[in-house]
Amino acid sequence: MSLDKYVSYAAKSFTLPDICVRLRSTLDDPRSSAEDIGELISADPSLTAKVLRLANSSLFRFPSQVESVAKAISVIGGEALYNFVIAETASTAFKRFDTRLINLDKHWYASVYCGMVSKSLAMRLNVRGAERFFVMGILQNLSELVVAKKETKRYQSYLNAETNVLPHVNQLEHFGFTFAQCSGIILENWCLPIGLYYPVTFMNDEAKHKSDVDICVLCLANRITVSQLNKESYADIELFTPEIANTVSLNMEVISNSIEYAEQETAKIVSLIH
Repeated sequence: MSLDKYVSYAAKSFTLPDICVRLRSTLDDPRSSAEDIGELISADPSLTAKVLRLANSSLFRFPSQVESVAKAISVIGGEALYNFVIAETASTAFKRFDTRLINLDKHWYASVYCGMVSKSLAMRLNVRGAERFFVMGILQNLSELVVAKKETKRYQSYLNAETNVLPHVNQLEHFGFTFAQCSGIILENWCLPIGLYYPVTFMNDEAKHKSDVDICVLCLANRITVSQLNKESYADIELFTPEIANTVSLNMEVISNSIEYAEQETAKIVSLIH
């Protein structure tokens, strides 16, 4: 099956909720206010409850109880709120493609972990819009669920392959594309901003690593996630390829701090969203 057919299958099986499109449009409109954003969120009782839980969580440590959506928005921030809504949407999408071949809880945990590592690395590098890396980390492996759901036997063959190569290399050998590439095209199909789908699409493109910081950060976060959560197979993988090392100025102390940050924050997000 071609890459386009997996993307088409994902598009038919799950569409981006209207709230995501409307929230993005409202945030991009200079005439909009916190009240306008609040009205959008308040129309969804479940999302309202989760936004209030987020604003009152230890992630923000606001000194007093946040009881209104408008206040929650001021505490969380518009872009962080959008990313949270996209992450919440991702959780729903993951469940839509649930399959017996993948432990959904572990897959979700690994996705959030990658998002937290990505965000931490981006913040330490002062990359513009560091919050969006949290969402990219969560979504970069969405298509693994899509592939496993659509073609069970082919995905089972991929799992059974005895190989020491990195997952994305194994994916290229079995499918002709990487899961990140497929995920990125799905995100583009959902009309998400280019700042989200482009780095995901080209995450494993070594040629892009020579000049694109966003792509390098996401790729590095993925390598860290794989090495930390699958130590039996990947504990000793090379985190910094020459291309990544030349593009981003990070050292192992920063990597260790980002791992510690991810370990502390992932469980909080998983409990808030999943």
